[in-house]
Amino acid sequence: MTETPPRSTRSRSPRTSRRSTRSGVFLQGKAITPGMALGPAGRVEELPLPDITERYSAIGPEAEGVRLDEAVARALHQIEKMRDRLVGLPEEGREEIASLLMVYERMLGSSRLLRQVRSRIADDGLCAEAAVSEVTHELALQVSRMAEAVARENNTQEADANLRLAGEFEEIGRRLVRNLTGISYRAFSSLPPGSVLVAEQLRPADVAMIDPARVAAVVTQGGGGADHTAILLRALDIPAILAVPNLMAQVQEGEMLVVDGHLGTVTLSPNESELRLAAESAQREAKEKRAFGRLKRLPAELQSGEDIELSANLELPAEMPMLLRNGAKGIGLLRSEFLFGEREDLPDEDGQTETYRAIVQAMDGRPVTIRVLDWGGEKGRACMRRLGLAEQVADGDNPALGLRGVRLLLRVPEVLETQFAAILRAAEPEEGVPPGQVRILLPMVTSSDEILEAREIYERVVRRLKRKGHTLPDPVPPLGIMVETPAAALTVDTLARHADFMALGTNDLTMYTLAVDRADSMVADRYSPLHPGVLRLIEAAVDSALRARRPISVCGEMASDPRVVALLIGMGLRSFSMNSASLPRVKRLIRTLTLEDCDQLRRQVMLESDPKAIQDLVRQFAA
Repeated sequence: MTETPPRSTRSRSPRTSRRSTRSGVFLQGKAITPGMALGPAGRVEELPLPDITERYSAIGPEAEGVRLDEAVARALHQIEKMRDRLVGLPEEGREEIASLLMVYERMLGSSRLLRQVRSRIADDGLCAEAAVSEVTHELALQVSRMAEAVARENNTQEADANLRLAGEFEEIGRRLVRNLTGISYRAFSSLPPGSVLVAEQLRPADVAMIDPARVAAVVTQGGGGADHTAILLRALDIPAILAVPNLMAQVQEGEMLVVDGHLGTVTLSPNESELRLAAESAQREAKEKRAFGRLKRLPAELQSGEDIELSANLELPAEMPMLLRNGAKGIGLLRSEFLFGEREDLPDEDGQTETYRAIVQAMDGRPVTIRVLDWGGEKGRACMRRLGLAEQVADGDNPALGLRGVRLLLRVPEVLETQFAAILRAAEPEEGVPPGQVRILLPMVTSSDEILEAREIYERVVRRLKRKGHTLPDPVPPLGIMVETPAAALTVDTLARHADFMALGTNDLTMYTLAVDRADSMVADRYSPLHPGVLRLIEAAVDSALRARRPISVCGEMASDPRVVALLIGMGLRSFSMNSASLPRVKRLIRTLTLEDCDQLRRQVMLESDPKAIQDLVRQFAA
């Protein structure tokens, strides 16, 4: 089936009357990609799927099977056409879309989905449309319920992963039903250059058909910040706002819009002053992006000559292009939980190896620090029940103080052994591929015996792999620890005897130090990483690590604030890992400072005892 242009609702109302009656109207949505853009609305609407009124086949299972095979073949051909389109997309977005297309191809291969569809056709006598619709709906519903369960456990990352999987099932179902019924798809090539794409819903496969050179911004009525669509739009760096209530009923074709991707607002029919301000802001941002592009190639270096290592945290492989685009020196924290969240069983060694190896190779020799599974407490409990590990986690009154992180992994050493083996295999040198600098990080360590027990498992896995003929790096990847509790921060000198490096997890360190859950609205205002108690623990940990000659970095949210990074540099830190969007701004400020500037800020801050006064000092620094 060929992709055909959508039927658009195009209003012929004069622009002048729209502006006179609508100027100053704002819509609010979820900001996805920062940026300011303005342009005429280009509404894109798609024909709805037909109602399936006849569930049972009138032509027999064999003929329905042929129809299904043809629909699958057309879907695979359409996906191949989307892959061809990747050549014309910015480099940053190619990998995300390509990986999603691979997921679609697997679903259209020898998959559980198609096995169940063929069973409904053969055993229940359903027509192909009904079988596809029912099976994909049921599978999507199953993983959506899993998402609800883990969301109740406050594990938003796992819930988001399950919601993305549900969306993938639904997308394949829609594509097959359209191919079976001949209902056309939408296309975006008819949009005038500079348009703001306005749609009720934008699915991941649609993003592959967007030309960023023609589309100024994207605004949709549905969607959210954690789904594949959002991830892909961020990768393409198109200003985007999703989840705008009642959008389609309020925006007319050709109406001028101002899209603020920072605040998540859309201005309808802006007046001349609003248009002028938006245009000036868009020009400034374009200039800043060009400067950030040049900044990517420059070192993160203080004016006094000290090198600062800026790496990025990675939640999902789909975020890789943004990480590279923003000039990350490496991955300072790869959270491996994404491998476990969407599954009905534990990922095996081969599957994990393939995923880690792809990430290591994509980093082209840059350092990659992989944190082993950090589950327990409030995280992953529902999934652990599904995997038969529920008995390992007691439902106590204080889950954050229970069996989590390395404590849990040492109770289920087979999980840790598998992950160690996969990471070691991913670090194996390959001919023609730059050697990756892989490191392994243990979460939630509080005492030396945990490191020793984990290291014993690690060394056992190393010996097993060598016996099997694997050529491991020499030396093997270092084994480090997260410093996330006051106990760990105050005993770094002891822990450093058994850990090869350390990473300060300032989010949990702040929570445990202040006894504040920032997700609890009753006490969230008490959560402050700039509390003097937190800062003194950080300074003590850094001093101990440096005396022990152990590398130490910060990988919490504190590393995302340029001025806080200056304070931490003054404390002796030289390595930071942050969300990739923060990298350019942190680097820009670093390159304007001297070590004396940072040390002076540290001296002023550490003399204060009032968190509010500390916040003011940091906020005013280099303003």
